[in-house]
Order: sequence, then structure tokens, then C-alpha cells
Amino acid sequence: MMRPGFLLIIALLAVFLALPGFAPVYYMQFATKALLMGVFALSLNLVVGFGGLVSMCHAAFFGLAGYFLAFTTGDSAGASIWTSLPLTLLVVALAAAVIGVLALRTRGIYFIMTTLAFGEMFFYLFHDTKIAGGSDGKYIYFEPEIVVAGHRLIDLSSKVAFYYVALGLLVATLLFLRAIIRAPFGHALMAARDNERRALSIGLPVFRVRLTAFVLSAMIAGVAGYLSAAQFGFVAPQLLGWHQSATVLVMVVLGGMNGLFGPVIGAFALMGLEEVLKSLFEHWKLIKGIIIIALVFLLPGGLQQLASLVRRHEAGEDTHG
Repeated sequence: MMRPGFLLIIALLAVFLALPGFAPVYYMQFATKALLMGVFALSLNLVVGFGGLVSMCHAAFFGLAGYFLAFTTGDSAGASIWTSLPLTLLVVALAAAVIGVLALRTRGIYFIMTTLAFGEMFFYLFHDTKIAGGSDGKYIYFEPEIVVAGHRLIDLSSKVAFYYVALGLLVATLLFLRAIIRAPFGHALMAARDNERRALSIGLPVFRVRLTAFVLSAMIAGVAGYLSAAQFGFVAPQLLGWHQSATVLVMVVLGGMNGLFGPVIGAFALMGLEEVLKSLFEHWKLIKGIIIIALVFLLPGGLQQLASLVRRHEAGEDTHG
């Protein structure tokens, strides 16, 4: 007999696959953005939830990838995804490696402040210089091209095609992270999170494991940033700022850090909440803050905790019955 959680995942996947068939274009684009932000939140949760490291510079990797798509896009045609994406991820990985080597020598609040400082350095690099339009940002007039032997495999200018690419990326990221967490590498990462001294005493290479996780998470954030820039056709320094890092951190905390699906739930919940409040209230940000604070107090384990509460309630009913 299939577990209820597995059946729910299958049902949600079926809804997402069918969404372009009945949803207006606006909501499909909104869902595409939410899917990409879900990938972004998943990337951060690899170091926050499973690694115990609160990074405040992940927006730098997200935005840097978008900028490199802008750099590699031509004036008359889109960049080839086969060359521009690997180049982008290489740049992001190098940046993450440099930041990680320095930041991971610190702990706690000092790690947070160090990553925050690096994130702000990237923000001001693009904001205060003429690189890619400075504070005005830069437009990307053509989507990346996925071409093999002269034939276009996927036309990313199609909103439906782009949506399915974003959905495929989210599913692939979930499967990839699931494999990582269940592997010895994932166990080592969580062991270092739970008790660093004990992990060191049994010979685990804590620094190397954390650095690898940090770089991997940055590359996943880079893929999300690359496609996000392609979706909206515009990049600006705000993509790299601490506000963006804080927003994705809220998604992780809101959804739940102790599970694989929590950050995705948090991304959809936060973006959906913003969408509803914007249409109803003028001072919607204040109301959003109050709701988030209330949810954090009521559900310290995140929105994914609701599933466990439902299961306990059903188990209680079965016991009494």
C-alpha cells in the first residue's frame, strides 16, 4: 500500500504537469518564477538545514549567474546553453570556493557576517560601476538557445516550454539533493552540523565536506539565477543584495529546514502570500511580516510540520477508534 505522502507528491506532480492546460499565462509565469525560487531555496537549505551554516551571500551566486547570461547573450541571438551555462557555473563555483575557503574558517555569527560582507561586495561591484549598466541593470533580449546539430530542441521563448524546463529543474534538484543527503557525504555534512568536535574526532574532513556543500549549493543557486534572468530578460544589482538572500532564507525557515520539500513549500507559500496581500492591502508588507512571525511561532518546524501534525491526528483517531 502506497504511503499518503507519496500519493500526495504524485498528485501535486500531476497538477503541475497539467497546469499549462488550464491556467492563464500570468499564473503560469508566476508558477515558473515560484519553481525557480524553490530551486534557489533548496540550494540554500543544503548549507543551512543540512549543514548548519547560515549563509547570507547566496543571492550573490544567484545574481552573478544572471549577469553572466547577460554577458554571453549576443546582440542578435541568444547564448548557446551548452557553452554559456557551464561557463556561468564555473564562474559561480570559483566565486563560491574563494568565499567558502575564507568564510568557513569562522563560526556562528562571524560566518553570517563574513558571507553578508562578501554578498554586499558583489552588490556594490555591479551597482557602483558601469559593469552591465551599473545601477540601471541590463536587458537580456534573447533567451538561451538549446540547439543540437542545428535543430532547436526547446524554444525557451515559449512560456509553456520554459515552465516545463523550470519544473524539470526542480524535480532534478530534489532528486539530486535526496541522493546527496542519503550518501555518506550527506551523513558527514549532518554529523558536522550536529557535533563538529565529534565529527573531527572520528576523522571526518569537516572543512572539505562543508566547502564542497557550499560550492554545490552555489552552483544550484546559479542555475536558478541563470534561468530566472532568462525568464524576465533583465538583471539588476538588487538580484545580488542581502535583501534577496534574506528573502530566500525566510522561504527556507518558513517551509522547514529539516526536510527536503520544506524550502519548496516555503517558496510557494511566501510568493503566494505576497501575491494575495498585494491585491488586497496597500501596506501589505507589514501584514506579511506579522503573518510570517505568527507562522514561525505556531509552526517552529515550518509549514512541512503540518503534514506530521495531520498524521499524528489521524493516528490518534485510529487509536481511539
